[in-house]
Parts: sequence; C-alpha cells; structure tokens
Amino acid sequence: MHGLLLCGGWLLATGYLAGAAGGCWQRCCPGRNNACWALGTHRARCYCDSYCQRTGDCCEDYRAACRRAAVGCVVGPWGPWSGCSSPCGVGSRARSRQVTVPPRHGGEPCPDLKQRRGCLGEHPTCGTAREVAKILPDFFSRDLRDPWRRTELLLREEPSSSPLPRYCGYFHLTQVGPSCRGQAWTRRLHRAKRVCVECRGDTSHRRPHCTGHGLQGARTFWVAASVAGCQGSWVQEGLQEGCVCSPPALIFV
Repeated sequence: MHGLLLCGGWLLATGYLAGAAGGCWQRCCPGRNNACWALGTHRARCYCDSYCQRTGDCCEDYRAACRRAAVGCVVGPWGPWSGCSSPCGVGSRARSRQVTVPPRHGGEPCPDLKQRRGCLGEHPTCGTAREVAKILPDFFSRDLRDPWRRTELLLREEPSSSPLPRYCGYFHLTQVGPSCRGQAWTRRLHRAKRVCVECRGDTSHRRPHCTGHGLQGARTFWVAASVAGCQGSWVQEGLQEGCVCSPPALIFV
C-alpha cells in the first residue's frame, strides 16, 4: 500500500510539473482555436493554437511541442479565370487553387483559395439585349410609312393577309407600369405572367430579328406602342422558329 501511495504521488507531481510547463504535448492546433488550451503556470489557461503567437498567450512548451513538428499549408497553382458572369455589362470572373498539403501540428494556415475580379461582358448579341421592344396585340398591324410616331394609323389586320410569323419569343414579365391599365389588351399584362410575342419579320430592312427580342436569360425592356406610358421589363425564356402564339398573343412592332 505504501508503494502505491508513493507511485500515485509521483504521478500527481509529474502531472503538475507538466501543467506548469505548459502542457501542449499532442494538443497543437492550426489557426485560431479557443478550445485548444492547457493549464500553464499558476494553473492559468494558456493556448496551443498557432494564433497564440500573435496574442502572446502560448503555453511555455508551445515551441518545443508544436513548432518542431509543425507543417505549414501548401497550395497548388492558380487555375484559369472563369468566363465573365454577365454576357453584357458589368460582371465578375473567378479562379481557385487547391490545397496540396494541409497544415498540421500548428503549422501556417492556408491562404485564400479563391479570387474574384470584375469584368465587362461583350457578347456579340449585347446590342440586341440593349434594344427596347415595341409590342402590340396580334390583331393589329402597323403603318410601314411611320410605324412608331403615328400609332393612331394602326389598322385591324385582315386574316387572309396575315403573314406567318418568322419565330415566337417567350417572355416572363418582371415589371408592368401602372399606365398599362388604360386599355383592355394591356390590362392583361401582369407581373410574373408568361407571354408569347410573334416576330413577323422586317423585310423592308432585311433585319435578322425583330427589334427588342433580347437575349435569353437577360432582363430587357418593352413598351406598348398604342398606350402612352405603358412600359415594363421582361426576361426572354427562349425563341422558337416557325411557330404561332396561342391567343392572346402579341407582335413585335
């Protein structure tokens, strides 16, 4: 029994001395970790994370226990920059790199693994995305001599002379102005509604598309050609060649 007491006392004394010396053995942590601590001199808390070197509260044996076996983070080279997030206008590019050797035993933490920088999208169709669409219900046709300024000359179109659409555009309305409540056909335009607009071509100017059909996924703007102040925005969901919109349909002017 006397031998056991002596052995227990020796273990307690050894533990106390280890605590007095800092106690970082097998407790080293990378970066800042408030849970990585031990009892140091005078039974006060000291830390074994690598951040303690900045705050000055490392345990006394931190360098002996942690720095010798420390392995700093190693990263690979930067990857290529991504494409611009915006096809037209201000956007951003990003690139990243990978960790090849993670930090161990309180070694230097990893640096930034991602970078981002600004860019300006210059897609060939950006000019199309900046156009403002002028729309009418499909039972109207326009006076080709003055299609925009003289909307009072809009005439009802005879079914027999109606040209087949070159393509249809499908749009998701994101904004509709209050002035659109002025006529029956514009009152059907509501925010979040999906509309179909027919492009009947512009053979007089040999244009490849109708003005204002926008760019898929991009927010563009429209105005109602026969209702003063009626305007809003939409997002093009897609185009389909050789189709006819189901009523009530719209046309590009």
